[in-house]
Amino acid sequence: MFQYGLEVLQKDSELLEKLKGRRVGVLASPASVDQKLGHIMNWAHDSSSIHLSCGFGAQHGIFGEKQDNMIESDDQMDSKYQVPVYSLYGQVRRPTKEMLDQFDVLLFDLQDLGCRIYTFLTTLIYIAEDLQGTDKEIWVLDRPNPAGRVIEGSLLKEGFESFVGVGPILMRHGLTLGECLNWAVKKFGYDVKTRVVPMKGYRPDSTPWPQGLSWINPSPNVPTLSMAPMYAGTVLLEGTHLSEGRGTTRPLEQFGAPGFDSEKIISWMSKNLPEGWLEDCLLRPCFFEPTFHKFKGELVAGIHIHADLPHHDPNGFVPYRLIAGYLKAVHQLYPDFEIWKQPPYEYEERLLPIEILSGGEKLKQFVEDDRFSAEDFDRFLRQDEEAWQKEVLDLDVLIYK
Repeated sequence: MFQYGLEVLQKDSELLEKLKGRRVGVLASPASVDQKLGHIMNWAHDSSSIHLSCGFGAQHGIFGEKQDNMIESDDQMDSKYQVPVYSLYGQVRRPTKEMLDQFDVLLFDLQDLGCRIYTFLTTLIYIAEDLQGTDKEIWVLDRPNPAGRVIEGSLLKEGFESFVGVGPILMRHGLTLGECLNWAVKKFGYDVKTRVVPMKGYRPDSTPWPQGLSWINPSPNVPTLSMAPMYAGTVLLEGTHLSEGRGTTRPLEQFGAPGFDSEKIISWMSKNLPEGWLEDCLLRPCFFEPTFHKFKGELVAGIHIHADLPHHDPNGFVPYRLIAGYLKAVHQLYPDFEIWKQPPYEYEERLLPIEILSGGEKLKQFVEDDRFSAEDFDRFLRQDEEAWQKEVLDLDVLIYK
C-alpha cells in the first residue's frame, strides 16, 4: 500500500521520538498533504510529538497564491498556528541566520515536477548548503515524481547557474526530491545532517503517480497531472515572447502567438524533425485568449499537446525535443518574430532567459543556425542524458529501485 513520506513519518514512533524536545520547522505548499488531504502544518501543530516553531514558503508562497515568476511573498505571523512563516521567495531566496535560528529540524515537504527548473529543487539545495557545519537537520518527506523515471534534455553548464538551475542537473532528471538531496550531498560533499523519509509502495518505473492519489496544484499554473511530463519542454517558452498558455485554464500544455498558422507549424515539424521527436503525443491546433500575462485579451493561434492517449508510452514522449523543434519551426516560418525575451528573469540580469532555462547556449544555437541540424542537436542531448544516467548510478542516489 502506498504512503507518502509524510504518512510514513506520522506512523513511525521511532522517527517521531527523534523530534521530541526539538524545535521543528516546516517548509510546505498547498500540496503538502496526506491522502486524506490533511495538511502537514495542521498535523505538526496538533501533534503531541512535535513543537512547531516556524513555517517556510518557497516560490508561489506557502499558500500557493502567487501566480508568476518574480512575484514575491512576505514574511508573516500565521494567525492560525501562531508561528512565524518565512518567505524564501521574497527579500531572500536563502534562509537568513535569523530564520535558521528558529528550528532544530526542518521538515521539507514539497511536491516537485521532476524538472531542474522547478525551483523547489533549488530551494532544497540552497538550504542544504546553508545548514553545513551546523547541528541542524533537514528531513525530506519524499513525494512522487509525476514525470517518472524518464530522463531528457541537457545538463546545466558551468556559468549558467541561476535560481532555475542550481547545478549540473539534467533538465528532466527522473528523481524524487529525496533522491535529488542524495545526489547533491554526494556530488558536492556537503557536511550537513540530512534524512530522507522515503515513501512506501512507490514504483516510479511503472506508476510514477500512484493510482487514486489526488492532484493538488503545487503552484498555480500546474492545474493538471497531465501537464507534469510536458513541463520540462513547455517551461522553455518562459524564455520567449511566445505564450506558454498562462492566463488560460491549460497553462504549459498549450502555447503560441497571434497571427500564427498552427497547422503550418505542425506540418513543418512533422516533415523536418527526426523520427521520435513527436512520439506518444498528438498536436492539436487551437485558439485561446489569455486573461493575463502574454497577449492578454488577444486571440492566440496555438498548439495543444495531448499526451493522455490510450496507449501512451511515457518512455517515448520527449517534450524537450518537441519544444526545441517547435521553436525551430517558428524561426523558419516566422523569421521576423522576435523569439527571445531579454533579462531580467528569475533575478538573472546578464544571461538570456532561454540560456538559463536550457542551461547553456546550445538550444538557442539550434533554433537560429540552419547548419545545426536536429540530428546534431539530438546527438548532443543523448550525450548529456547518458552522462547523467551514469552519474546517478555511480553516486548510488536512487531510493526506489
